[in-house]
Parts: sequence; C-alpha cells; structure tokens
Amino acid sequence: MVRPKIKYMEELAEGLGNHQDKNNILREYEAHIDEILLEAEYTSDEELTRQILTRLGSPEEILAVWQEELSVTPSSMKWLFFMFNIFLFMAGTLLTLSHNLFQWPWLNYIWKQLTSIPTLIAFLYLFFWALLGYEIGKGFGHGGKVLLNKTFILSMIPNLLLMILTVFEIIPYTWFEPLLTKSFIFACIIFTIVLYPVSWLGFRWGRKASI
Repeated sequence: MVRPKIKYMEELAEGLGNHQDKNNILREYEAHIDEILLEAEYTSDEELTRQILTRLGSPEEILAVWQEELSVTPSSMKWLFFMFNIFLFMAGTLLTLSHNLFQWPWLNYIWKQLTSIPTLIAFLYLFFWALLGYEIGKGFGHGGKVLLNKTFILSMIPNLLLMILTVFEIIPYTWFEPLLTKSFIFACIIFTIVLYPVSWLGFRWGRKASI
C-alpha cells in the first residue's frame, strides 16, 4: 500500500470514529483509491495525493458529508419509502372505489384521463423505484444493499396483495375497466419484474454519486 493511500485511509478512519457504517465507508473509498492507483500517472507521492484529493475530495470533506448522513437512519429511510408507496396504493384504491361507487362527473373525468395514460403512469412508478435505489445508494453506500432489499420486499407487499385479490376475483374485474385487458395484465407483470433491476441500477448510480 503506497504512502498517500495509507495516510488518506488513516485520516478517514480516525475521523469516522464510531460511525455505524464505518467499515463499509472505508472499503468503498479504498476501492476508489485502488482504481486511481491503476489509472493515474504519477511520479511522486505529492502528485498522487493531489490526484486522490481531486477525484475524491479531502478526508475532511468526506467526513462532513457522512456526518450529515447520520441524521438519516436506515430504518427511517425504509419506512419513508414504504409509507410513500402505501400512500400511492391507498390513493389509487380510494379513486377506484369512489369511481365505482359514485357517479360524480368530475370523478369520472379524472378516471378517464388517468386510464388513458397507463404507460406514463407506469414509467413514473418506475422512476419512483429508481429514486428509491438512488437515495439508498447515495445515503448508505455499499452497506445500503441490504436496506434496499428489505425496503423493496416491504414495499411490494401491497402491490402483490392487489394483484392476488384481482386474479382471484375478490376485487371485481369491472372495477378496473377499461384498463384490465390481456395486454395491460402482461405489461403489469413485466413492470413488476423490472422494478428490482431498476431500483438496483438506481442504487449503483447513487453509490457512485456519494463519492
């Protein structure tokens, strides 16, 4: 291990103290320094130090960022996205129930407008999952992968419950007219399958953005 790397990692480790994600943070930055060592051209320790600071920032700058992250715990992040997903689920449920139970003209108009743009709605939902992965990756780095998996599984429960209730006709098909066609059902299955890859890509992007 070259001297600039040793010094950088020691300062970072000392500054992190008892940070709950210390080991993951150190591994993350050590991997990035190793990449710099492979890619950079340098003739002295001073020049290598300059390149490391240019690419990663100083240990003090990194520590300032991670100290801010202490206010956002994995638990709060998980429940934040879970509750937002529940909000979307409940809003959709309330709209569907109201549309089928009441014949309010303004509500029927909203329903028709929304059911005419299912593809747009689906892509906005994909963006939500990409954002989830990005925020976890940016906030927790490499150690956020377990959090991403837990959050994804927890948030998928209401979605899967709705699909089961519809498939077994506990919820009438007619409630979702004119959406519930074979092509729409197939599209829902495809979008459900790609939700995790999308959130995982967002996680990797966020992890890189945290550096």
